Amino acid sequence: MFRTVLARMDPETAHHAAMVVIRMLGFAPLAAIARSVTRPDPALRTEALGLTFDSPFGVAAGFDKNVSGAQGLWALGFGHVEVGTVTAIAQNGNPRPRLFRLVPDRAVINRMGFNNAGAQAAAKRLQKLRRRHRRAVLGVNIGKSRVIDVADATADYVRSAKLLAPLADYLVVNVSSPNTPGLRGLQAVETLRPLLEAVRDAAGATPALVKIAPDLPDDEIEAIARLAVELGLSGLLATNTTISRDGLRTAPPVIAAAGDGGLSGAPLAARALEVLRIVRAAVPADFVVISVGGVETAADVRARLDAGATLVQGYTAFLYRGPLWARQINRGLAQGR
Repeated sequence: MFRTVLARMDPETAHHAAMVVIRMLGFAPLAAIARSVTRPDPALRTEALGLTFDSPFGVAAGFDKNVSGAQGLWALGFGHVEVGTVTAIAQNGNPRPRLFRLVPDRAVINRMGFNNAGAQAAAKRLQKLRRRHRRAVLGVNIGKSRVIDVADATADYVRSAKLLAPLADYLVVNVSSPNTPGLRGLQAVETLRPLLEAVRDAAGATPALVKIAPDLPDDEIEAIARLAVELGLSGLLATNTTISRDGLRTAPPVIAAAGDGGLSGAPLAARALEVLRIVRAAVPADFVVISVGGVETAADVRARLDAGATLVQGYTAFLYRGPLWARQINRGLAQGR
């Protein structure tokens, strides 16, 4: 019933309503009760990045932008939670409406624009979370502040990294969202190299990873993967949302009305799997690759793991599958072993 009510609401309003419930689940004793129902089978434990993940399946960045629901998401059974995207300077993001459901495609278009309360606010919340004895493995995804010129992006990322890396289990450099002007241009290897070097150094002992777009040509994907290895990064996330609208079943007027933004969900699955295979072929076997994009079922997650993913993340299908989605995935993975 709750999911039906949310489905009738504006998508962003529905997300905020769901986050209220998820935040509540993060408090004792509700967290312990929920986790007792959703706890992944011990056979799913995964070692990566020097960390132990209760399950290889986690929440992608974008769901919890302000580190407000991470403990509740852990209580729902996710093996890790990647918060953000966080920017050094707080920002409101793009004007609403900026989130649109494509129900026939089980997809979403968003042009949120990194709306978040900023790195200082995120750091305060992460400090509180780190004091918990049982909590999610927490990744922090950082992006460029909109008011900062692309030419000054490195210093902006470093500012966030210095604040957040000491409080994160791993740090992700997001250069692949289509919703911040000029951001994807940072994926060019000659531009990306100094940025990643600077963030890696600022992150210190915290594992640093980079997240790429699915719309890059295959040779550029290979080049970024090799660069990440060369620079001693700990891993790579593939992929972010796509600007493509190919092959959608949703009526063209609905798609046109949604306008610009990143497409996520089921239509991204095939390309995300292709990019995963390209990256895995270009990096050493022990290099961490996190696959994101279009997963909905345990079979989808298993296919990514079989194709070489170390970990798998999801987001959009949560909106269609509901709060027990992670439990469904984890149970399916355990039964398939």
